[in-house]
Amino acid sequence: MAALLSHPPVLIGLAYVASYALLDWLSFISPIATVGVTPWNPATGVSFALVLLLGREYVPWLFIAPLVTNALVLDLPLPVIVHVLGALIVGAGYGIATSILNMPSVAFDRTLSTKRSLVLLIAVALVSTGAVALTYVGLLAAFGLVPSGDFLMTATQLWIGDMIGVTVLTPFLLIVSTRRRVLVPSFELAAVIIVLALTLAAVFGLSDTFRVKQFYLFFLPVMWMAVRFGLEGVAPGLVIAQIGLMTAMHYAGVNASDITAYQALMIVLSLTGLTIGAVVNEQQKTQAQLRQNQEALERAARLDTMGAFAAALAHEINQPLTAISNYTRLAKMAVEKQPPDNEAAREAAKNAVAQVDRAAEVVRRLRDLIRLGHNEMRVNSVTDLIREAISHCQLDAQAKNLTLETRAPRMLPNVMCDGLQIQQVLINLIRNAAESITSGARPDGRIIVEAELSGTSRVVVTVRDNGPGFDPDILERALTPFTTTKEEGFGLGLALARSTAESHGGQLLVESTGGGASVSFTLPTANPK
Repeated sequence: MAALLSHPPVLIGLAYVASYALLDWLSFISPIATVGVTPWNPATGVSFALVLLLGREYVPWLFIAPLVTNALVLDLPLPVIVHVLGALIVGAGYGIATSILNMPSVAFDRTLSTKRSLVLLIAVALVSTGAVALTYVGLLAAFGLVPSGDFLMTATQLWIGDMIGVTVLTPFLLIVSTRRRVLVPSFELAAVIIVLALTLAAVFGLSDTFRVKQFYLFFLPVMWMAVRFGLEGVAPGLVIAQIGLMTAMHYAGVNASDITAYQALMIVLSLTGLTIGAVVNEQQKTQAQLRQNQEALERAARLDTMGAFAAALAHEINQPLTAISNYTRLAKMAVEKQPPDNEAAREAAKNAVAQVDRAAEVVRRLRDLIRLGHNEMRVNSVTDLIREAISHCQLDAQAKNLTLETRAPRMLPNVMCDGLQIQQVLINLIRNAAESITSGARPDGRIIVEAELSGTSRVVVTVRDNGPGFDPDILERALTPFTTTKEEGFGLGLALARSTAESHGGQLLVESTGGGASVSFTLPTANPK
């Protein structure tokens, strides 16, 4: 989005006119003779996206694009006055519609992150495309270019063509331009696309008699994309489905009236898919917010516990230290007497040693706290532990534009560990890596969590990043408690990770290279039964 705005407005406007003309030319399928009304107008979707993304100052280009396209590119045999008035109708209709959405009082979110914004877009598109269709076809009828008996059919075809252009293309362009999150290629994504292609083949390769009924097969892949990938998945899926549908209908020789019927069904399919995608996105957002709140409560509880412990620790250590100071003074005074009072000195030294032991016991309690206490050792899947930890960090990573990757063999053996503690270690290491990359201002931040078998009885888990790495001055002390470079940190993260690894019979290794940092630890494999 920032890269787009960096270009001069005139250059952006000319690029829009070129895109409009190209799309109108490519979608010029099954037109009504003379007037050039077609059942799919993706250029209308581009017009909506232009003004919604860049502002009302681009509304004048909505007049220029249809005028240039109809008169010069499509070379429609219409009078000049019809070309001019038609361009004014299209530009004014869609300029008003997009300007209404851009009004601050409407509070339209161009990222479509809420159902309200999606409903606003669809409602405004529904009214504006209908008004433009009736007015434009009325103009054609006034000049005798459309018979009065064909007025309603022609207006309906134009309305459906413009409406499908907005519902399919505008959400896709808004999401691609405003969201950092993109679809990651996967086997599931490939499977959905294959099912979509098979559905097209089934609908247009079987009997023509039941073709319209078979169209409902498209709901399966579209709903699959919406449920699994949200708006980010269903928006490009609808574009692919629409292009495939128009291509299949063109080569199958479907007549214009049937194409309009299919496009009406496509509108219903698009609205269904977009609505489900918006609901899924809101659910994901709610879950992420709940997780954030839960983590905030956990952090507050830990800080509260830490504060209470610190107060108790200061109180507990202050007493033996005060006693040690007093007993050593008594011992010194007893030794300095003439003659020395050895018995008093011996008693004072004995009491001082007892107080030293008491202070050592307090310190041991602190060490037990850092080591997280008792381990609940169970058989766990390493890949499941990594997946769960990454899910807790995904929101942070997306907010910081970081990429999280997992690399683990499929047949990796299970490990014997306290799953909760290992997950917490992974979460700490991933967040440390994320903070390191952010502080280094890397635009292509990447964190990789790896797992591999070492020998026959150990699994090595490694968290790598491409940040600036560890500061050489503190690298040797990185695993020591209370060693940190963060202004608000306690310096316990790596120390806790090391203590957890050691309590599982392994060790923690910290490395810093020119390409970032790497922290790894080992876990014992579960004994086969």
